[in-house]
Amino acid sequence: MFSWLGKQGGGRERGGGTDVVQTVTGGLRDLYLRKLLPLEEHYRFHEFHSPALEEADFENKPMVLLVGQYSTGKTTFIRYLLEQDFPGMRIGPEPTTDSFIAVMYGETEGNVPGNALVVDPKKPFRKLGRFGNAFLNRFMCSQLPNEVLKSISIIDSPGILSGEKQRISRGYDFCQVLQWFAERVDRIILLFDAHKLDISDEFSEAIKSFRGQDDKIRVVLNKADQVDTQQLMRVYGALMWSLGKVIDTPEVLRVYIGSFWAHPLRNTDNRRLFEAEAQDLFRDIQSLPQKAAVRKLNDLIKRARLAKVHAYIISYLKKEMPSVFGKENKKKELINKLPEIYIQLQREHHISAGDFPEVKKMQEQLENCDFTKFHSLKPKLIEAVDNMLANKIASLMNLIRQEESNMPTEMVHGGAFDGTMAGPFGHGYGEGAKEGADEEEWVVAKDKPAYDEIFYTLSPINGKISGISAKKEMVTSKLPNSVLGKIWKLADCDGDGMLDDEEFALAKHLIKIKLDGYELPGTLPSHLVPPSHRKPFQTAE
Repeated sequence: MFSWLGKQGGGRERGGGTDVVQTVTGGLRDLYLRKLLPLEEHYRFHEFHSPALEEADFENKPMVLLVGQYSTGKTTFIRYLLEQDFPGMRIGPEPTTDSFIAVMYGETEGNVPGNALVVDPKKPFRKLGRFGNAFLNRFMCSQLPNEVLKSISIIDSPGILSGEKQRISRGYDFCQVLQWFAERVDRIILLFDAHKLDISDEFSEAIKSFRGQDDKIRVVLNKADQVDTQQLMRVYGALMWSLGKVIDTPEVLRVYIGSFWAHPLRNTDNRRLFEAEAQDLFRDIQSLPQKAAVRKLNDLIKRARLAKVHAYIISYLKKEMPSVFGKENKKKELINKLPEIYIQLQREHHISAGDFPEVKKMQEQLENCDFTKFHSLKPKLIEAVDNMLANKIASLMNLIRQEESNMPTEMVHGGAFDGTMAGPFGHGYGEGAKEGADEEEWVVAKDKPAYDEIFYTLSPINGKISGISAKKEMVTSKLPNSVLGKIWKLADCDGDGMLDDEEFALAKHLIKIKLDGYELPGTLPSHLVPPSHRKPFQTAE
């Protein structure tokens, strides 16, 4: 069925987590080389948009890019995840990280400078050489044996300052470098300090360079323990307002609030919130290896759509050029009319406006091109890409789904991730419905005297109250009927449609759990089963 994957897919045994990734990787690489690369080369796609993909781009581990203004805690965040220092790490209140640092797995600790890094065929950074020595002198790879880095790599970026001087003094196009990384990473994390919410001009340009990669962006509001609850609410609102001015999407970005370093919280009022947010962020990062194949597939589809549009633009410009006289004037006219050309191509080829490159940037790039050297439209190249998108990609997606159901879930382990999984310090341990799981005494017993007083006011008959009597009391909680119905099912352990004193106490306890903001369990945990119902309940199970 998947013979088209070619030999690159390699042999595999069913159920192997890495094997499916290798198979999909081989299929993607084969598709790119045979179907998409010829179109890109014919219409000079690499000069306008993105360099050609290499084997390392398909083989590399998931990458996480950290971006933020200086002293927002980017390097500290990496240190927090790894739970160890890494070579080249510098932390301080002043702008300390002045380089891009790729933190990757290696058997021995050490640094690899940028110039050596871009000639290593095993690393996905070879195409960064086009940014020149000014960038390569500010780029390095930090290798160390760390469990977290066996599954993901992390890219630390220089802290962004405000002002024009910072942009000029870098010596390379900072936003272009960020865009290069954004196209290849699996997750982009924008870090903000609770005390530094202003988005400088350069930071704004940096965020705009992530256009088209919105699905990869996550926002972290760091150092949130340094403000109280009221201030935090205002800080969060101000952050969302600032982001709304920079990111042109109607959807609200996911913002994780917390304090991501291994130090005591300065303000513990929001400890539960910080723990829940950290858990959500960890889950998002941990799932990256499992989603790596789908992400690479998605990026290839985005690239193919852009390459097709680019081919239509270039071939149209070639078609409109005169054969002998007035070439320069016609070139200027076509560049000025580019927005109108976009609209015309949208109608002719039924293309979405969102698939077209940014007009201003395209106009700037076309200024330096000789339109007479462009190629005319070759339908066969377009058809090959259309066939890839319509058939081959769909087959590859089916392969991913089939194999994912047969392989163990691949997650990031080690470092801070292991501290959140199990034991008494795992998220939610001993809270809500899990409270009392380690205790011998029934956890409801401590509040039962108060519940008994209510129970006996409801006129029990033969030690039990009817559903109608129980409902009168339960609706006073103001919880919706759907929730109260679930609580009734959980509390009516013997299923007789009535509640005895222990079952009623359990119902009140479950109501309290829900009112405290916790979720109800799907089935009643054994530690919550009333003592008088335990044996028959467990036998029924």
